[in-house]
Amino acid sequence: MTDPNEENFKASDAILSKRIDLPLVWFLPVIALLVSAWLIYKSASEKGLVITIDFPTAEGLEVDKTKIRYLDVDVGKVTAISINDDLKTIRVTALMNKAATGYLKAGAHFWVVKPQVGLSGISGLSTLLSGSYIELKPGLGERQQHYTGLISPPILKSEINGKQFILETNSIGSISPGTPIHFLGIPAGEVLSQDLAKTGDAIQLTVFINAPYDSFVRKNTRFWINSGIDLSAGADGFKVRTGPLVALLSGGIAFRASPKDSVADLKPENSVFQLYDTYDESTQITYTNSLKYVMHFNGSVRGLAEGAPVQLRGIPVGRVIDISLELDKKTAEIKVPVIVEIEPERIVSINDNFKVSHEDIMAQLIDKGLRAQLQTGSLVTGQLLIDLDFHPESKRQINRDRHGAYPEFPTTANSFDEITHSAQIIMDKLAKLPLDKMTDEINQTLKTLQDTSKTATALLTATQGTMTTANDALLSVKDTLAASSKTLKSAQNVLGNLEPGSTGYYEFHKLLQELTKTAGAMKQLADYLEQHPESLIRGKEEE
Repeated sequence: MTDPNEENFKASDAILSKRIDLPLVWFLPVIALLVSAWLIYKSASEKGLVITIDFPTAEGLEVDKTKIRYLDVDVGKVTAISINDDLKTIRVTALMNKAATGYLKAGAHFWVVKPQVGLSGISGLSTLLSGSYIELKPGLGERQQHYTGLISPPILKSEINGKQFILETNSIGSISPGTPIHFLGIPAGEVLSQDLAKTGDAIQLTVFINAPYDSFVRKNTRFWINSGIDLSAGADGFKVRTGPLVALLSGGIAFRASPKDSVADLKPENSVFQLYDTYDESTQITYTNSLKYVMHFNGSVRGLAEGAPVQLRGIPVGRVIDISLELDKKTAEIKVPVIVEIEPERIVSINDNFKVSHEDIMAQLIDKGLRAQLQTGSLVTGQLLIDLDFHPESKRQINRDRHGAYPEFPTTANSFDEITHSAQIIMDKLAKLPLDKMTDEINQTLKTLQDTSKTATALLTATQGTMTTANDALLSVKDTLAASSKTLKSAQNVLGNLEPGSTGYYEFHKLLQELTKTAGAMKQLADYLEQHPESLIRGKEEE
């Protein structure tokens, strides 16, 4: 059973709806429109700048294939290639990524990367498979859209910590941009460029030293050309220095720091240094004060060259700076003045007196006998050097003709020259002797000696005969003594048969005494002749 009131309520509340229901298919175009708008906005917002680059050739470049890279990351691509109006270069149009917009400023560089083989190594091998690409080096100026591409890659392809310096030299040899620079054999930088100095008398090399090696470029740092093999011959003999293989093939530069420098002596960027030709030149200390003298040596100075050391008791104190040949037309004398440069600062002073100048000190040393001698520095090369030492016995010869404004330094001959001079004097004296006449006299003397020798030989033969006779006489005396002994024994026997006290006994006993004395005398004569057989010829010597 239903409630009539409920039915009446539902009937009265019924209202007709006028809403129109849209099907879901109509939302698809709207969504597609929104997505397209978002994609268009995203593409437009991510799109970078369009730039143009001029290159001398389009070798290795392709539209929509050649990429533009920075640090091996794609930052753009080539969209068009055309020939410029000058008909000499081509223009590359490239679309860059939005992220690369900050790199496209004045000072940016573009170059084509392709395989290259050089003394410093092989580069660009990856392009053999992927093809050539354009490398970018960002700039630091204002935004720019047109650039001129480089023919060859720059030395510094990216921002590297370090400093630039200037090296000055008169000869660069095989050094060129890209030449390596070594510090203690370790690659520490390279040459960026080379230019002629404004004065026109030197060449300036712009070099870059990488960090942390740039901290060793200080006040007394020395740079020199490292050619790989440095062979030199001087007064000290032969010297050989070798460098890295790369320096041997293409040349190089090396530098070293001075132990005297500290961190406070660091040189700022773009400081100028001298580039020495060899390592030996870089080790020479430069002194501000020097004294120049002229020396005159007797005889030849062959083996003495400019740059030869001047030593004081074996320690270098200077060098030879000039050797010339002079002819005095008045006296027709030839002189060889040798100009030397002595650096007194090389000698450590004790009890220094600032009131006395270096010239006065040198004059006092000369007065005490300081002289210069030519000495052989090396028997192998024959190079000479100048040795200073004290020779008080050497007299100082004053030459009134001064060589320019240089005072004369006294010289003396060395020991070998003195020996040679003495030997020459002896040879001259021997040459003056009448050797032919002396030879004749010597021959006559030898002939006389030969005659004397023959006479002496005959005399010795006669003496030998006499000695033989003397020996026979000695043998006869010995036989006589033997017979006398037998006679004495017989007499003794007879004496034994006589009666003692008789007249016969007495006479016979006296005869025996005489015979005994005679036997003693004969024995003495035999002994004497045995010891002195020559007495038979010369007689007995007087006592």
